Amino acid sequence: MIDLEDIQSLTDFQRDAKKHIQKLKRTGKPQVLTVNGRAEVVIQDAKSYQKLLDLLDQSEAIAAVRDGLEAAKRGEGEPADQVLDRIRTKHKIPAAS
Repeated sequence: MIDLEDIQSLTDFQRDAKKHIQKLKRTGKPQVLTVNGRAEVVIQDAKSYQKLLDLLDQSEAIAAVRDGLEAAKRGEGEPADQVLDRIRTKHKIPAAS
């Protein structure tokens, strides 16, 4: 969650970027930067950003599995053996003996 107490002006960030970057790395929390008093951008360190992307990827995978399970419950989809047979035929792969 963004700490709305940690809002800085872009000018202040530019003035002492090194200090701000060290804080971002130390806390792992994003920072809101303002331009003319209005929130314009959110910045964060690379490690925290990667963690966020990983969590998003995991969340999307879980949602896709959940959707697939719900579709199967509704009787949608196709049995795996039929799909595999179609793939074998399309790519001329001999069936396992």
